[in-house]
Amino acid sequence: MGCVAALVAILLGLAPSAACGGLETGAERPPRPAVVAKAEPLAGRTIVIDPGHQLGNHNFPEEINKPVPAGGFTKPCNTTGTATSGGYPEATFAWRVSLRLKAKLEKLGARVVLTRKVNSEKRWGPCVDRRGRAGNKIPADLKISVHGDGSYAAGARGFHVIAPTDRAPWTDDIFAPSRRLARLARASLLKKDVPVANYIAGGDGLDFRSDLGTLNLSDIPTVMVELGNMKNAADARLMTTPKGRAAYAAALARAVRIFLR
Repeated sequence: MGCVAALVAILLGLAPSAACGGLETGAERPPRPAVVAKAEPLAGRTIVIDPGHQLGNHNFPEEINKPVPAGGFTKPCNTTGTATSGGYPEATFAWRVSLRLKAKLEKLGARVVLTRKVNSEKRWGPCVDRRGRAGNKIPADLKISVHGDGSYAAGARGFHVIAPTDRAPWTDDIFAPSRRLARLARASLLKKDVPVANYIAGGDGLDFRSDLGTLNLSDIPTVMVELGNMKNAADARLMTTPKGRAAYAAALARAVRIFLR
C-alpha cells in the first residue's frame, strides 16, 4: 500500500498492511537515548575555608589578645596578620583567595562553609578556637586555612603548607589525612609554578606544627597554607593581582578534588 493509501486507511480506521518508508504502521520507533546529567565531582561534600585573620582585628586589641583554648594550652584569640610593604593586608588577601576557592569548589558541587562572612574594619575574629572547631559538628570533609606569611628574613619568599603533628589526644586522628592533604596542596601549587618557601626548615614546602589552635582543635583533615611571603616584593606582586590569586585558588581546588576523589 502506498503512502497516500496508508494515510487514507488510517483516517478510515482501517489497518494498512504497510507504512511509508518500509515501517509497519503502529510499529514502535527506537527510543531516544536518555540524557544523563554528568555528576558533579564534589557533590555531597562539605569543605570549610578559613580566611585568615579579619581586616578589623587591629581595631580590637582587647578582644584579639584574650586567651582562648588552643589544644592543651591557650593562645591569643587572634592576631592582626601581616601586610605587604605597600600596605595590602593579609586579611584581604586571604579573603579574596578564599572567595575564589569557594566559587571553584561550589562549581564542582561542594557545599562550602566560611569561618567568617565579611572582610571589614568594623569586625574582629573569630578566635582561633572557633576556627579550629569549624566543621567538626557538620562534619565537614576537610578544612583549609588561607594565609600569607610576613617574614623579614633576607630573600625569604615562596609558599609552605602547615599540617598538624601526630599529637594525642588532639591530632593523632587527623594527622595522616592532613599530611596527605598538605602534600597534595604542595604538588598543586608547584604545578602552578608558585615557588616553594626557601626559608622554612626542610626546604620541601611542608611544615608540621603542634602550636596552632586552628589545627589542634580540628576533628577533620586540616591544613594551613602560607601562600607566599608578603614582605617579599616578588611574592607581593603575585599576591596582589587577580591573576595571582586565581592561580592560588585553582591550585587549592585541584588539591581538594584529588583528596576527595
